[in-house]
Amino acid sequence: MNKNDVKLILKSLGIHPNKKFGQNFLIDEQLLDKIIKESNIISDDIILEIGAGLGVLTEKLAEVAKKVYAIEIESVFCGFISKKLQKHNNVEILQGDALRLEFPHFNKLVSNIPYSITGPILEKVFFKRNPPLGILTIEKSLAERIFCKDDYKTFSRITVSVNSFLNPVKKIDISKNSFFPRPKIDLSLIVLKAKQKIDKFLQNETTKKFYLRFIAGTMPYKNKNILNAIKYFLKNFNTEIYFEKKIKESLNSRNLLDKKVFQLTINEFIDIARTIYQFLSYQNERD
Repeated sequence: MNKNDVKLILKSLGIHPNKKFGQNFLIDEQLLDKIIKESNIISDDIILEIGAGLGVLTEKLAEVAKKVYAIEIESVFCGFISKKLQKHNNVEILQGDALRLEFPHFNKLVSNIPYSITGPILEKVFFKRNPPLGILTIEKSLAERIFCKDDYKTFSRITVSVNSFLNPVKKIDISKNSFFPRPKIDLSLIVLKAKQKIDKFLQNETTKKFYLRFIAGTMPYKNKNILNAIKYFLKNFNTEIYFEKKIKESLNSRNLLDKKVFQLTINEFIDIARTIYQFLSYQNERD
């Protein structure tokens, strides 16, 4: 499907691309083939696609996968895809907001994710035990943060959160001309694989939420040492002086006292969050 094809279809449907929904349609056959290749789909794979649009990727996925669940928020597009792919009995169209829908079982997420919901989708799909494989087209700046290695400028909340659950294994830059309308942002195709072992602290829903809150709360102070960042974070809690002294002793015992936030490893982030969570739990029990 080329640019003119997309224009004609949109005109016939009476639809104008909605920036709010990140509606940029894939028109590059080579990129389409690359996505399918990187997905390494086998006959038993169950695929989830978010933001199916006009079904260009959906159709290719249906040709090789056992089952394809295609989520699309625009009801007109859902009708178009259903008619277009009616010969494929392994495609199920799910109309609705991907952030609100309950997902069916799947083992691979293959999507050109709407840019405005990339962060929430990553959390919903991948931040859990046994996450699926991800082959995603996302904003290039986000991809660079996910693949960040000791770079202060690109080190961010998404760097830590994604790398706590996943191994980013490949990043391929994509031309804006691969989509219509041409997006204003640069894009990358990334491949994310599940870590072989995810820390138990991240497998429990309560402690996982605390961990993500800890990352969000300390990241604004990424150029400060971790002790100072923790002090800022703890302003959200009614902690005692004794508690802060114990945190300092704990960091010192692990030679982390003077380490800056952006210099911490993923395991150090998890260990520190676990320690603070345990201290807070102990304080709450005393209260």
